[in-house]
Amino acid sequence: MLYGKEHVRRYQETDGAEGHDWNGTTVLLLTTKGRRTGQPYTTPLIYQRHGDACVVVASKGGDPDHPQWYKNLQADPQVEVQVKGERFRARARTATDEEKPELWGLMTRTWPDYDEYQTKTDRQIPVVVLDPQR
Repeated sequence: MLYGKEHVRRYQETDGAEGHDWNGTTVLLLTTKGRRTGQPYTTPLIYQRHGDACVVVASKGGDPDHPQWYKNLQADPQVEVQVKGERFRARARTATDEEKPELWGLMTRTWPDYDEYQTKTDRQIPVVVLDPQR
């Protein structure tokens, strides 16, 4: 089972042949710029396509605090995305209140645990849209 840095490394080395398909769902790599360090950070995240965009969830397993990658993209929404061998720049944004129900449904169909994660925290778990900048 791939997790964390090992997941990122194998995904990058194999253009997603290892790591894209994971636990019955699909994973992309999101690279954000550290809001304090300016260094790039790459995180494997479950995703689904929605039109041209990719959608991810800032769940952190229902933790009371947002994941670091989400805090980073709030500071700088210009990110890099890798889906299998495809790499592209994107602008990250939090789904609007109007968009969220549809996108939350899309994501819970692929990873039902998101509903459980939401019950563990008082924070509203953000859904993030990664709009390609091609």
